[in-house]
Amino acid sequence: MSEEPTPATGSPFRAEPGDRDLAPQYVLPLVVRIERAAPPARTDALETAARAVLVMLSDERSSGDGAWARAMRHWQDARIRKVVRRARGAEWRRAGALPGITVTGKSAEVRVFPPVPLDGWPKDLARLQVSGTELDDPEPPVPADPAAPVLWMSPGLGMSAGKAMAQAGHGAQLAWWELPDGERSAWRDAGFPLAVRTAAQADWRRLTASGLPVVRDAGYTEVAPGSCTVVADHPALR
Repeated sequence: MSEEPTPATGSPFRAEPGDRDLAPQYVLPLVVRIERAAPPARTDALETAARAVLVMLSDERSSGDGAWARAMRHWQDARIRKVVRRARGAEWRRAGALPGITVTGKSAEVRVFPPVPLDGWPKDLARLQVSGTELDDPEPPVPADPAAPVLWMSPGLGMSAGKAMAQAGHGAQLAWWELPDGERSAWRDAGFPLAVRTAAQADWRRLTASGLPVVRDAGYTEVAPGSCTVVADHPALR
């Protein structure tokens, strides 16, 4: 495998304009629950968002003649955009009434919705805040299990929690695309175990050149176009 998860002319994460920019643009909405009194831990929110993307990709409604299949095809034929918004209280309850899937982590709850047109968000999602989502880890994350999938975040890019959640979702999606069917099924059946960790600076160059899937951000928000944000390290891809 090359560093690019798809051919250079069609990669959904490249900054340069391409055929994907000519297709109708869709976005995958994710909403993270952030109550004032009990916000989730940052790393758990990132991991839960990544699993939410995988749950959506593997759901039977997302393929074939499923209820979400058409929207999923439109989304994956264009730029692969994800937007993370935050909600609490009544906002969260309204979001939960819309078609989607809620994924729960240790402290985080993330609801993922079928893709919507870039300018066609449901009003109960469109009104939610998207910028400035900040979260902290009360304690440093434990070292990642080397036998489990790890989404390595860039050590040199400062990203808000919302931006980092979207990037972790991108990394999980690239790993899913690259896996053979049998490995996909095994990962799904195990509940999509994974870890999100920030790579050591000394390891980052090696990781981005290792042949594992690399997310190169299109540069719409927070980071420069073409920035390498995540390396998806699944044991079956090494």
